[in-house]
Amino acid sequence: MSEEEARQHFPAVLSAEPVWLTDNLVFLGEIPRRFAFEKGEPAKRIIHHPDGTSEPDYLLDDTALAFRSAEGLVIITGCSHAGICNITEYAREVCGERKVAGIIGGLHLLLPDTKQLAKTGKYVNRLHIRALHACHCTSAPARLALADYCPVPEVGVGMTFEW
Repeated sequence: MSEEEARQHFPAVLSAEPVWLTDNLVFLGEIPRRFAFEKGEPAKRIIHHPDGTSEPDYLLDDTALAFRSAEGLVIITGCSHAGICNITEYAREVCGERKVAGIIGGLHLLLPDTKQLAKTGKYVNRLHIRALHACHCTSAPARLALADYCPVPEVGVGMTFEW
């Protein structure tokens, strides 16, 4: 669907920059890649331009939401192509908040190498979060490995969380 087609059905705001949806909820826009171990694999996706040229797709349009709760930030992800550590650090920066209460969403850790998984685990361990609710695109072995670093409770459709 094109931008013009989308605008026929609802108001659309396109932004690579953060957009505050409410006083406590922010759409993060494009996530800067700061952690080398979360750089991603661009060769898997290719952008084909109308002029016939192509280039690797680094999925720079990957984004997430951050909610400011009384307990700290709650990071809400889609698929985390940018990497959960990159997303969390950017949310902390955008919100001016260091404390992270929880993370919920896909972590893009289907087949992570052991180094990436260990570095991700050490990062979330330093956050002292209440829970890491790892959803789709996070393998069972990755969830088990992350459970060595922080609480990783079951999560599923219909569950309700309060912060």
